[in-house]
Amino acid sequence: MSITNAVADDAPLTRPADVGFWEAFRLWLKLGFMGFGGPAAQIALMHRELVEQRRWISERRFLHALNYCMLLPGPEAQQLATYMGWLMHRTWGGIVAGALFILPGLCFLIGLSWLYIAYGDVPLVAGLFYGIKPAVTAVVVYAVHRIGSRTLKNNVLWAIAAAAFVAIFAFNVPFPAIVAGAIVVGYIGGRVAPDKFKTGGGHGSAKQSYGPAVIDDETPTPAHALFRWSKLARVLIIGAILWSVPMALLNMVYGWDHTFTQMGWFFTKAALLTFGGAYAVLPYIYQGAITNHGWLTPTQMIDGLALGEANPGPLIMVVAFVGFVGAYVKTLFGPDMLFAAGAFAAVLVSWFTFLPSFIFILAGGPFVETTHGNLKFTAPLTAITAAVVGVILNLAVFFAYHVLWPKGFAGSFDWVAAVLVVLAAVALVRYKRNVMQVIAVSALIGLLLKTVVNV
Repeated sequence: MSITNAVADDAPLTRPADVGFWEAFRLWLKLGFMGFGGPAAQIALMHRELVEQRRWISERRFLHALNYCMLLPGPEAQQLATYMGWLMHRTWGGIVAGALFILPGLCFLIGLSWLYIAYGDVPLVAGLFYGIKPAVTAVVVYAVHRIGSRTLKNNVLWAIAAAAFVAIFAFNVPFPAIVAGAIVVGYIGGRVAPDKFKTGGGHGSAKQSYGPAVIDDETPTPAHALFRWSKLARVLIIGAILWSVPMALLNMVYGWDHTFTQMGWFFTKAALLTFGGAYAVLPYIYQGAITNHGWLTPTQMIDGLALGEANPGPLIMVVAFVGFVGAYVKTLFGPDMLFAAGAFAAVLVSWFTFLPSFIFILAGGPFVETTHGNLKFTAPLTAITAAVVGVILNLAVFFAYHVLWPKGFAGSFDWVAAVLVVLAAVALVRYKRNVMQVIAVSALIGLLLKTVVNV
């Protein structure tokens, strides 16, 4: 976003009227349906609506909240919406804002997942996904480039990224172990060589003014946003209940080894490992969901990521696809209730994935903000982000293998898919096309190649 040193020439001089709960509700619902394009586009959309057009919050306060959300595991755009709603309308404001950011995308993805798994063998759908798979491979490669160029500022961070890649690619080290190792390296490095682990801010200074805001730079922190140990304890206790009761019921009804129970436990762990965005946790998801649990195939994972990219809401919503396909294929409610099993699993994994994000904001907002800029807290996160680059590179290699050699190295190399990967990468990097445009065009090309050219 553009940052200047002066107040905009046409900035209004009067403060907007206070924002009512239902007025904010309508905006959060609107943003839930418009949240396409990944976290950068979603954050930009919120900035335009909240800071520029409506002036509900000042630029400085918005960026301060964003920097806090960037430090947390979980989808930063959804957490930012939760933070804004909480700041304006207390706990229920945060819950409503965060939930409405998720619900439209969840409903869409349940429908798309059903169409995919029920009708994926239809030539029309197969052709679309033939073009989509190479585009998704290019998108992941682009994510490596984008995150790496922003993160790997020195040789130490490059070395951490390389070590993470080797660890997961060559030795199949679990993703949580890589994160733990990065935390240790960052903690020590922040003391031994602090200059190598400074984040540099990342979002610039808040110098642009769009006129007085409802919550302005000098507006006192609302009473409900002040840190109190009693509030922290209350939110943590309620959060623990909201997690433990569903998990206990799953364990009692189905048993610990049942797919539903394991999905709840697995995606709880995934939610706590999403430092660096959704692409960072995707390797952990494919490592567990494909290799360890067999909930879906590598090809289905690639297709699910494509659906997630074309869906409103956070990209990590792809977990709903994983849950739907796993429950549908395993006929967990019997052969006559395939959709019901898939929908239940999609809602279940979404609950366990997003619940920690609400707890982080509602419990930790006032407390964690005081640590922003403190190197002993930020250095481990810098190291984690560097390791994430290596892990995502491994994900790109994984996707490329299954797209370019669909039958394994023993089969033939798919030159057409390779050309589509290159074209999609050029569109993303050279011509700055957004992800949805690239996936849509690639899908149409795949459809033509399968139905007209018959490749």
